[in-house]
Amino acid sequence: MIDQCDILAALRWHVDIGCDEVIGDEPLDWATLAARPAVARAPAGASALPPAAAPVARSAFGASSGASMFGAPVTADLPLGASEAGASARARAAEARSLEELESALRAFDGCPLKATAMNTVFADGNPAADIMLIGEAPGEDEDRQGKPFVGVSGKLLDRMLAQVGLDRSTVYISNILPWRPPGNRSPTQAEIAACLPFLERHVELIGPKVLVPLGGTSAKTLLNRAEGITRLRGRWFDYASPGLSGPVPVIPMLHPAYLLRNPIAKREAWRDLLTLRQRFPG
Repeated sequence: MIDQCDILAALRWHVDIGCDEVIGDEPLDWATLAARPAVARAPAGASALPPAAAPVARSAFGASSGASMFGAPVTADLPLGASEAGASARARAAEARSLEELESALRAFDGCPLKATAMNTVFADGNPAADIMLIGEAPGEDEDRQGKPFVGVSGKLLDRMLAQVGLDRSTVYISNILPWRPPGNRSPTQAEIAACLPFLERHVELIGPKVLVPLGGTSAKTLLNRAEGITRLRGRWFDYASPGLSGPVPVIPMLHPAYLLRNPIAKREAWRDLLTLRQRFPG
């Protein structure tokens, strides 16, 4: 008897790697395939099953690999699977020797399906020579439209927060874990993060900041590779290491401005975190 917990775990795993859509109108009970009559052997090179019933090999992003769901060959370029996308992103990011080259490589990258639904690639904003690098989660609607991070309502709050401790966009550098907006501002999947993370890691290496400030839980957990939520991580100092950096970079996670808009009482914690940041990096 199949355990329902096992079914739920399998479904969660498929969603985490990007398999979030079905490939047929009716469900197929694969357990009964062995009991079905054998199909006459097809000519060499053809599928052994009728075209309408042939199983389709799918990438982690839901695209068929080599054939359409009706058995016809696919001639268009196919999206990369999760592992292939990550490897491709890492190779392209490693080749970038400047921010301009990195941005060009990111714009040319097709391994993340979010690119197909986004209006713009949101690369960064602020001063590349700044000591402080802020990293959010993903662009929202306003950011997607304008092609810059943190320009909507939460961005305006972030600007006010920075101003309270003597900072602005000329003294910080701002980017995101993902450069493309997830549809409906939903949370990114693990597959989407994995596909884009090599570009962010190279981004940090090229900037070489003195301190990293992940904004929100997704950014903090991704950068630090930790499972705790943002309310446990915020206000604490960690280290971020990467082969392309001269040494570990201090990290202080903070609450995302969007969270503060929904929970104004948490602004006092955000204020403490900003003061902690400025006490350690007053310049």
